[in-house]
Amino acid sequence: MQHGPAVRRRKLGAELRSLRSGTGLTSGEAARLVGWHQSKVSRIETGASGVKPADVRLLLDAYGVRDAQLRELLLVLAGSDESAGRHHWWHAYRGVLPPTYRDFISLESQASEMRTLETSVVPGLLQTAQYARAVTRAAVDGLDEERVDALVEVRLARQDVLRSQPPLALDAVLDEAVLRREVGGPEVMKRQLERLLEAARLPQVRLQVLPFAAGAHIGVTGPFVIFSFSSTSDLDVVVLDHLTSSLYLERKEDLQAYTEAFNALQFHALSPEDSLDYIAAIGDGA
Repeated sequence: MQHGPAVRRRKLGAELRSLRSGTGLTSGEAARLVGWHQSKVSRIETGASGVKPADVRLLLDAYGVRDAQLRELLLVLAGSDESAGRHHWWHAYRGVLPPTYRDFISLESQASEMRTLETSVVPGLLQTAQYARAVTRAAVDGLDEERVDALVEVRLARQDVLRSQPPLALDAVLDEAVLRREVGGPEVMKRQLERLLEAARLPQVRLQVLPFAAGAHIGVTGPFVIFSFSSTSDLDVVVLDHLTSSLYLERKEDLQAYTEAFNALQFHALSPEDSLDYIAAIGDGA
């Protein structure tokens, strides 16, 4: 378990090592191609040191990598502020967002699929502005209105990944407590449930409810997110949120365990169709 930046370095290094191996180059030969010492290539590949986006471009060019999506993803992992000519919008909020949140957003923006279990609140990608405001105020005490406004703006801007081309595929399992907990008052919650129904009808969104009647389940240990990337499964990562930080799990055994857990949760949850009826019934006061 490591914090986001360390995971990014290791994942980036492992992918660059794989790309180099695929060309048949040794680390020394790759270093000579780009005019470096062999030790620099080794440090980058092991994640022992960070690497500038410009250096990543040099290596990708040397390895003949032309896949635009893969290049963009690796540049993001290197901390690039700009890839494929698109400025990363969240950098405008650097003074508001902690580094772990920026790490999360950068992964979310490049992932092809996001699987999430939520046990307390609606996933950020599906929140209304009013719900997001109420959650933000409750989660971080003492924020002034300007900072709350900025954090709500970020939450809503993140939702663009569901409208991008191609859109992020979102699979979400919601414990019934998410739907029953009255956040922001009855009217805010009513609109939030309506928003869930709207989102669940999108082809890229699969929403399932885990009702109280399902009893104890593997998700009682807490919420989690699994990010997957179409370019390479080696970059997949599990994110666990804590009060003051986030943890990123990258080991294959961790990914397998959380993937199996999510599959089990989907199996015990209501079907997407029945989940829609369940949410609607709760919205009607059932």
